[in-house]
Amino acid sequence: MISKGGSEALLRALMNAAQTAQPDYSVLLPLLRLLAKIGQRDKEFGLKVQKLEAIDVTLSLARKNLTHHLNLVHCLWVLRVYASSVSAGTMLGINGAMELLFKVITPYTKKHTRTVRAAIEALAALLKSKSNSRRADNRGYLCELLRLYQDWHRWDTSNKYIHIRRGLLLCLKRITNIQSARETFLSARGMEILFTTTQDCLDSKSLDPIVTAVAQILRKCYPKRPLPVATVHSSYSFSLPGNVNAEPPRAEPEDDYEDDGEKEVEKDLDNEDLEHKEEDEDLETDVNKLCSKPGLDRPEEDLEQYKAMCPELSFTFQVGQYCTHLRVIPNTAFMEQQPCRHRDQSAMRAVSGKRAFKIPLQNWVKKGKQIGTPAFEKQAMGESVHDADALDEREDPGKSHAPPLHPLLQDASWDTRMSHSDSMSCFSPIHVEAGGVSDVVTKLLERHHQDIPFHSPHCYLARAGSTKSIPDYRVLAFSDFWGHQPPAYNQSMLERKNGVQRAKVLEDVRRLIQPGDLIDRVVFDLDERSTDALDCLRFFSQFESGNLRKAIQVRKQEYDLIMNADVNSIQHHQWFYFEVSAMKPAVPYRFNIINCEKVNSQFNYGMQPVMYSVKEALQGKPHWIRVGYDICYYKNHYRRSAAAAGGERGKSYYTLTFTITFPHGEDVCYLAYHYPYTYSALMSHLDILEEMRNPNKVYYRQATLCQTLGGNPCPLLTITAMPESKSRDDLEQFCNRPYAVLMARVHPGESNASWVMKGTMEFLVSSDPIAELLRKCFIFKIIPMLNPDGVINGNHRCSLSGDDLNRQWLAPNSQLHPTIYHIKGLLYYLCNIGRVPLVFCDYHGHSQKKNVFLYGCSIKETLWQAGSTINTAVVTEDVGYRTLPKILDKVAPAFVMNSCSFLVEKSRESTARVVVWREIGVLRSYTMENTYCGCKSYAYLLFSCRGLQIGTRELEEMGAKFCLGLLILQLKSLPCSKNLMAQAAGLLDLEEEMTDRWAQRSE
Repeated sequence: MISKGGSEALLRALMNAAQTAQPDYSVLLPLLRLLAKIGQRDKEFGLKVQKLEAIDVTLSLARKNLTHHLNLVHCLWVLRVYASSVSAGTMLGINGAMELLFKVITPYTKKHTRTVRAAIEALAALLKSKSNSRRADNRGYLCELLRLYQDWHRWDTSNKYIHIRRGLLLCLKRITNIQSARETFLSARGMEILFTTTQDCLDSKSLDPIVTAVAQILRKCYPKRPLPVATVHSSYSFSLPGNVNAEPPRAEPEDDYEDDGEKEVEKDLDNEDLEHKEEDEDLETDVNKLCSKPGLDRPEEDLEQYKAMCPELSFTFQVGQYCTHLRVIPNTAFMEQQPCRHRDQSAMRAVSGKRAFKIPLQNWVKKGKQIGTPAFEKQAMGESVHDADALDEREDPGKSHAPPLHPLLQDASWDTRMSHSDSMSCFSPIHVEAGGVSDVVTKLLERHHQDIPFHSPHCYLARAGSTKSIPDYRVLAFSDFWGHQPPAYNQSMLERKNGVQRAKVLEDVRRLIQPGDLIDRVVFDLDERSTDALDCLRFFSQFESGNLRKAIQVRKQEYDLIMNADVNSIQHHQWFYFEVSAMKPAVPYRFNIINCEKVNSQFNYGMQPVMYSVKEALQGKPHWIRVGYDICYYKNHYRRSAAAAGGERGKSYYTLTFTITFPHGEDVCYLAYHYPYTYSALMSHLDILEEMRNPNKVYYRQATLCQTLGGNPCPLLTITAMPESKSRDDLEQFCNRPYAVLMARVHPGESNASWVMKGTMEFLVSSDPIAELLRKCFIFKIIPMLNPDGVINGNHRCSLSGDDLNRQWLAPNSQLHPTIYHIKGLLYYLCNIGRVPLVFCDYHGHSQKKNVFLYGCSIKETLWQAGSTINTAVVTEDVGYRTLPKILDKVAPAFVMNSCSFLVEKSRESTARVVVWREIGVLRSYTMENTYCGCKSYAYLLFSCRGLQIGTRELEEMGAKFCLGLLILQLKSLPCSKNLMAQAAGLLDLEEEMTDRWAQRSE
């Protein structure tokens, strides 16, 4: 009917019928009903109404029928539909529609409630127009709406007219979209009125629409404030090399702004449709950019330095001869290119020798089972042993292969923080003389059993002593030192309580209007460095990967927490990791992290923070576990400056709030955004992997890709199988294996990526038959932590340069982005010698989606999705980029093919995935996204894991399953020897049989 001109015909009929001397309402009323229905479906109805000048006619009809409620309500229905168009609504406001409506809307009455409701709904539609909202505010209608709402709330005790009360709230919500109306609302005590009246509605579920609407208005009208910090700049600064200015954008104070308040309303919905729309607009449609391969970003002769990083290619093919100088050390020219590191002397002093640490150890736990000291205490910066010698050992079994043992930090003096047995709130530093650290750790291990796979406190201490940080950390988090072992049980996603978000908003409003019980006391401040608050929780974050800038005690058991910005930045707040102590048993403590930046979070969909209890660990349960209830994530009243919001004005911070009842009183606990994985943990883990591998079978090299800005080595691993023998054929097979390049942790806050990489590395050096076969098929180049400095200093997104390193791949700076510059150089080198990797994968974490999935690159899929008119039939493209995701969808329970995307976005042209695909020519160039929360895939339903939060065990399993996928990919993509194919056939049949058994068991 609309497409055939039905709207215009009805409007003309209305005008003809209404303009007669004696209108026939037997005709007019059906016409008005039809217009009200049709107008809701016609997207251009407002324009048609203005074009045919039907606004004045309808208003005239309404004025004539102010006392004839049946006719009036029909007119009001049509006016509401008119006002759904902002332009038509503005015209109605100019012509006096609001004055007319306020004559109809009366204080509480049981008479003509149908008419009152229609008038309120029409007014709410009119107030979508900002000009109408300004007009209403100027004429005092906002205060009138507040009085009307109070009146209806007071007398509607039976709750029969919820729709009228909610309609009045909708009017208030719309009118307060402008700043001047919000100021009027505050001066009229609107916050107190709505807050007080809502207290009567909280216990009735039928009144949920009222409470929700009130919470939205209160949150929007809450006076905007800056964060309670002296500056939004990071507490840490770092002087960049050369003449580069390290000063981040200034966060200037801003005046109040006129904004669209509708954006302030937070919805508990995934924004997937919005994301897809934004993706479509962002897609790259320039075929030249998609298809062309840019030239080198550096002179070709510079690539020779990376030859030293590929010692596996140095084997010669003369029988019985091969290179023995396989120790991978960057050459002089390479090291000369490393930037001179300058530190801000006020924030960081040079680390000479080994560092002294304090370790929070407790003497209040009963003596446990005695165990011996670990068999090895590696030198912190020692190089890998020569695996090439392992080939000789096969022919000379008597040859010894034992790495040298080195004493732990012999020259250091250490502080071990011990607690008084009667009060964990008091800490007394106990000094341990030089060389005494091993004794302290040994005694602790003798008293408390600790047997965590791939972790050694001794090894961790050694590595931590060489880790360089801006604050020059001298305290180790006990959770990192002692280690984590996943619990034997799985934890379900937290079921969200109905109305928890609005309850938190109302509690925030209570602070403003009922401040009597507020303490508002700073109990921890990284900038002030000292607080002497008593009778409260104690906080600490000055350890590796720690991030907590400030803690404010709001009420007796409630604390506002503020995260530190990334170094040399004023933004990127999401990662937190801190110590809390002096808690009381059976007391719920509420924590509000008030400067989060992401617009949504998995904390709204079942995710919980993680906690580590020292008491539990020393009792034999060294677990990071999911904790907290009444969790929600919502927009708050703290305003971000335009500089801190990427140039956008009017942005707010977000609050993550959760409540915890700690398992023990007087405990020391650690709370984190996700399972922490520090740089020192990685380096000690690599030492242990090297120690535990079979050198006769596993070719393992640990080199230094480069030094970071902060002076930490970025490790580069090479893993493959040792040649079967020194025969020419075996050595040739060894050298000609295809490369797979894997890397992780370019974003420091994505610690889940490190746990997946941990699973990958442990699997690759294991004795698993599939791992043995996989090593024969590939040479793995692994960079397990691309941004060590960011991880060490508790950043969420950036390196010490203040840059997101995954946006620097197009033109990395050798001084500012050394890890990206040199891994790209290594990839260029492999490409230049004809050894383009078969697979490149960058491990990441995704904060807003469940499951594990891959992002890849496809020209055709990008053009199709963008609706490009280019004939894609002439574009040649290998569809092999889809093979690995399809394999993983079958073998990895957490992986979901439907979540994968192969679109190339303009905004991601400088990421690793896109640059390696375009410039290096790697068809299978991926970003692997790993959830922080859990899975909702069908595969996980079969494995009885759906609805469970993901833990480190599942993340490590994903890393191993990725390896299995690579093996299957290699067998499908490249020719293999008959021997390898036969081995693979048997192993993969066994793997498939195990998967089928699990599926049958679940059914």
